[in-house]
Amino acid sequence: MIKKIYLLIIVTVLSTGATLAQTVDVHFNGLGFFDNREYKEFVLRSRTYSGTRLALDVGLNLDSMHHFIVGVNALHEFGASPFFAKVNPVAYYSFTGKKWLFNAGEFPREGLLTDYPRAMLNDTLRYFHPNVEGLLTKFHNDHVTETIWIDWVSRQTNIDREQFLFGFSGKYQPVLKGPIYLAHYFFLLHDAGPAIAIPNDHIQDNGAIQIKAGANFSHKTFLDSLSVEAGGMMSLERTRGIDGFQKPTGFVANAYLSYKRFALFDEFYKGQGHNITYGDAYYRYKTYNRLDIIYTPFLYQGLRGQFILSFHQTPESSGSNQQAFRLTYDLGRKRLAKFKD
Repeated sequence: MIKKIYLLIIVTVLSTGATLAQTVDVHFNGLGFFDNREYKEFVLRSRTYSGTRLALDVGLNLDSMHHFIVGVNALHEFGASPFFAKVNPVAYYSFTGKKWLFNAGEFPREGLLTDYPRAMLNDTLRYFHPNVEGLLTKFHNDHVTETIWIDWVSRQTNIDREQFLFGFSGKYQPVLKGPIYLAHYFFLLHDAGPAIAIPNDHIQDNGAIQIKAGANFSHKTFLDSLSVEAGGMMSLERTRGIDGFQKPTGFVANAYLSYKRFALFDEFYKGQGHNITYGDAYYRYKTYNRLDIIYTPFLYQGLRGQFILSFHQTPESSGSNQQAFRLTYDLGRKRLAKFKD
């Protein structure tokens, strides 16, 4: 019955959009990944993630600002059966103005939330949680960019928990095209129990915030890119009815440089340990450093293939490493039809 209702809604939107839309377009993109992790500190996380994620959608454009998009985002993990074991629907309304973006529904997170630090939202979300299910609005002008969003990750049933993520992030550049900027990132996970209560279970809130100052010297040296950031990080951890917010803090810094097809990215943390549900587990350590060595052999019109060799250093070990290859491709939106007013 639920599937029939969803099908009726989609057919209604498509038929209505076809009547009003000026253009219909199609969008195809994908991600192929092989990510082998040799973590001496986390034996259970020392595994290989590999697969292909494909996304296809159709857009109904009422004009240059109002759009309805429907489609699918499917994941195949190498060696798994059936072939596409997990398929996520794509169905959302999008308003794209001169300074505003507003999305409502199930829409791709890529390019919208993928700039969050890995300490807060880890990089496996790109593989296994490709969509935001909820709302997102973004404002931008010459000096300010601000994004506010909510992502519902689990609806409450008798056995399933109620969970959603809420966050905001932004960047302030005081001088137009100047190198100096301020950036901030925040999110909070609300984790409530199922409708049938579990004994000794409690509502939990878990999240983090980072505030950093940065400088971007890209194309101002012989390098193609050069940027550095430094600032503070605080996580928020609370079990309601048991304790108040625990607020571990620390110092974060990162640097990125690239020249032609080679790049280095280094991130450093020093402070108290964190327990961030959706964050990188390495930030449980009081001292942590990660160095990424990146080589991009494939780069052509929306296609990018990268080899990434990562070295992880903690007080317990300096021998943990990670080898990854990621291939992303985006053909852009291609017009299929145009309707007269």
